[in-house]
Amino acid sequence: MKVVARIDAIDWQSVAADLNAQGSALVEQLLEPAQCRSLAALYSQDGLFRSRVVMSRHGFGRGEYKYFSYPLPELVTQLRASLYPHLAPVANRWNELLNLDVQYPTHHGEYLKRCVDAGQTRPTPLLLQYARGDYNCLHQDLYGEHVFPLQVAVLLSQPGEDFTGGEFVLTEQRPRMQSRAEVVPLRRGDAVIFAVHHRPMQGVRGMYRVTMRHGVSRVRSGARHTLGVIFHDAK
Repeated sequence: MKVVARIDAIDWQSVAADLNAQGSALVEQLLEPAQCRSLAALYSQDGLFRSRVVMSRHGFGRGEYKYFSYPLPELVTQLRASLYPHLAPVANRWNELLNLDVQYPTHHGEYLKRCVDAGQTRPTPLLLQYARGDYNCLHQDLYGEHVFPLQVAVLLSQPGEDFTGGEFVLTEQRPRMQSRAEVVPLRRGDAVIFAVHHRPMQGVRGMYRVTMRHGVSRVRSGARHTLGVIFHDAK
């Protein structure tokens, strides 16, 4: 099954319910093993990328990642364009609940034009590479004025075979409460959809804003590759 058909076949009502309840949703086997291997193999092709970031140089953790250049690989373009229309209604609902005026158009191309008009023209989809001892500190992927509130990470390596450790971690900071952590169990080809920055949560006194961060725990052996699909572009 092609990736667009696979995306359309996802139970998006269930995904939306998970996102509303916990700020993340697991989509199993979004990509096939061959697609995962092909994407991971792109990491060595420097001509496909606009920049390389070594995390330790910036205090981001250990490991490295590369941002793709335009034009994006076809599969990455398909993922971005096909996932976005299913996530825009959730993002719009969240903004309504948080009393934010921003609403997102139906199609990703329209949203990218909004980014371009604001000077956000650099593509943000990326490949991440971790080796033994590497990790990614808790963070948020904010690149300018326009931030789409959901993003997707797809694990391209197989836990227990390609690497051990390296769990995907989310934290949730609720007002006047201690942070809550969640580890999302991923296998090769699985995707996690999660909140970039904030999400709404119902409290005793009404709706309030929860701050979300994400990262990766220490890789204990082997090598781990991940595809990050971010829907807003960067300045």
